[in-house]
Amino acid sequence: MELHMHTHRWEQHSPDWTVAAVSGFAAGAVLMVLELLWSTIIMGASPWETSHMVAAITMGQDALQSTDFSLLIVAVALITHYVLGIAFALILSFFIVSFHFDSSIGMALLTGAVFGVVMYLFNFYGMVQFFSWFAEMRSLATVAAHVIFGMVVASMYWKLEQVQR
Repeated sequence: MELHMHTHRWEQHSPDWTVAAVSGFAAGAVLMVLELLWSTIIMGASPWETSHMVAAITMGQDALQSTDFSLLIVAVALITHYVLGIAFALILSFFIVSFHFDSSIGMALLTGAVFGVVMYLFNFYGMVQFFSWFAEMRSLATVAAHVIFGMVVASMYWKLEQVQR
């Protein structure tokens, strides 16, 4: 019987980029639904307010002038949101594979949770220097949503990677 010890040192391995992108797309959908539910049900805000904020990343601050429904705003927000979700998933998947954090589902989930916190800090304390309107979204609920995003990416990547083997 062989004993395999998984070390979590960096090795040059490439993730399955397609699996990573699919994981990011799915996790982006989960994050979007969580944000929509939180903002409308708990906060009582317009369901389109977050869409305007996300679209403003691409379209500029003019997108923030209203929180009414606009097909253009929603379309731009969806595209921006999914592109960012996939990009973050590609980064997370690279770390999972390169450091062998895919050795177990637990390790993958932990990695995803930590990545979610780092992603939250990057977005809401780093990028807010360029997109100041996101400062108002700093909250424990937003941290939790980003942790869930990271965990969904990690678990989906882990599971789909197992299927590919």
